[in-house]
Amino acid sequence: MASSASISRPRFRCFDPTSSYPATADHPRYFSSAVSLSSSSSSSSSSSSSSPRENGFRDTMAISNNSEPKIVPGEGGYVLEDVPHLVDYIPDLPTYPNPLQDNPSYSVVKQYFVNADDTVAQKIVVHKDSPRGTHFRRSGPRQKVYFESDEVHACIVTCGGLCPGLNTVIRELVCGLNHMYHVKRILGIEGGYRGFYARNTIPLTPKVVNDIHKRGGTILGTSRGGHDTSKIVDSIQDRGINQVYVIGGDGTQRGAAVIFEEIRRRGLKVAVAGIPKTIDNDIPVIDKSFGFDSAVEEAQRAINAAHVEAESVENGIGVVKLMGRYSGFIAMYATLASRDVDCCLIPESPFYLEGPGGLYEYIEKRLKEDGHIVIVIAEGAGDVLLSESLPKDEQDASGNKLLQDVGLWLSQNIKDHFSKRRKMNITLKYIDPTYMIRAIPGNASDNVYCTLLAHSAIHGAMAGYTGFTVGPVNGRHAYIPFCRVTERQNKVVITDRMWARLLSSTNQPSFLDPKEVAKKVAETKKEDTEAEAQLIDAENHVEATASSDPKDCSVCDPNV
Repeated sequence: MASSASISRPRFRCFDPTSSYPATADHPRYFSSAVSLSSSSSSSSSSSSSSPRENGFRDTMAISNNSEPKIVPGEGGYVLEDVPHLVDYIPDLPTYPNPLQDNPSYSVVKQYFVNADDTVAQKIVVHKDSPRGTHFRRSGPRQKVYFESDEVHACIVTCGGLCPGLNTVIRELVCGLNHMYHVKRILGIEGGYRGFYARNTIPLTPKVVNDIHKRGGTILGTSRGGHDTSKIVDSIQDRGINQVYVIGGDGTQRGAAVIFEEIRRRGLKVAVAGIPKTIDNDIPVIDKSFGFDSAVEEAQRAINAAHVEAESVENGIGVVKLMGRYSGFIAMYATLASRDVDCCLIPESPFYLEGPGGLYEYIEKRLKEDGHIVIVIAEGAGDVLLSESLPKDEQDASGNKLLQDVGLWLSQNIKDHFSKRRKMNITLKYIDPTYMIRAIPGNASDNVYCTLLAHSAIHGAMAGYTGFTVGPVNGRHAYIPFCRVTERQNKVVITDRMWARLLSSTNQPSFLDPKEVAKKVAETKKEDTEAEAQLIDAENHVEATASSDPKDCSVCDPNV
């Protein structure tokens, strides 16, 4: 136990990313930004001077037009992927005591502030000979803040689709800013990103948001698209806003990253904090997204209704379509929670209808043995089967591919197969609870989670961090660079134990032949091997550069 404790809190050394990592897209530790701003290069030379931070922290992070992350190597093979800070491009900013230390509500807390060098490991389990892994900066209140309470003018915006818990996040951002940091000026931006320049704003106070967590949706309204970086930052600058809280999915977080880059290019003292929102739980790195628990819980109602309908008639078939454009987490967890589902179809696991081992054969088997069957299908499942009739390149305002109703398509195909070809009398009921689930308020666990997310974002912005999103990583909240939550989508791993548990629960076939399973296992191992090799290369590169650099790389103290 002592040995594991010794590596749980590594100490990281400062270094200069501009000299340690060349600005080339093929570098193993390079993460490209969502959008490259052509104008950023003009200001990089004038804003790249380094300056000492409070408590002796020396940061030589220069502005890069490639938006490279701040990567700090630690002892024992750890790598800290840090987030930007205001002093990276605005040197010599004054600091102020954190008002929390005088807050009577927090007087019972043993330790007001997180430890200066606390980090959160992305992976808990590491192999004996593998790299120690990536860490992120732990979230929480800092001893020094970079905004005075009277100086703060914050704004909150919600973008994309609806999700349980949106109003809770808004409420806790407002109440947290007001009650913890005595911030009085908070604006709600109406109608998503375009609301910055085309809609009115709503003054938000604790009284205004007092009961909104009991309602679904968002009191600020939302929309897809409408992102005009120059107009948005112009509005932020004209209104004197200096803290921006953006709530939305991966596309929204990409937009927030571009807003941050433009703000940094202009040299504005504005903190940009993202709170990831996706009901599908397809945001990478974080443990889960808010609203997911509520969606899984509400999906049980639809599954239960389908089960009652199916078992009440001869050869009854209940089909339930759940959310999951690219990731089948809601369908998988709702199936595991329900125990009434006989077959779960998700985008990650291709299936076929006819022939030995196909869906039709399995349905007929269940009808003969049990007299009924319940099928759960995610909205993005069977996309290959639908591709011929789907209009090409048709997208919504957020750039998402428009999907046909796979549940309706599957239901009709099942009816045609058994009624016309198999001459079986079946009764099929199709249920689509998508918009009912999206519009509910958050449940108890999601409301608690939303509170923690909001408070983590507030603490980070007040401490001067910017260009980050928040979320739990292995149970501990952390500040994560935008590029990490937008570089890919989180998906169900069908070669993992959780999917095996589902197959065991439903007794459904995997719809994959052994060769396909072996192929997917090999692909997963190859990806893990490549990731480890890149991490080792990056560590060796940094160590070699640091050893040849005459600059003093003393131990970082990120308590700023």
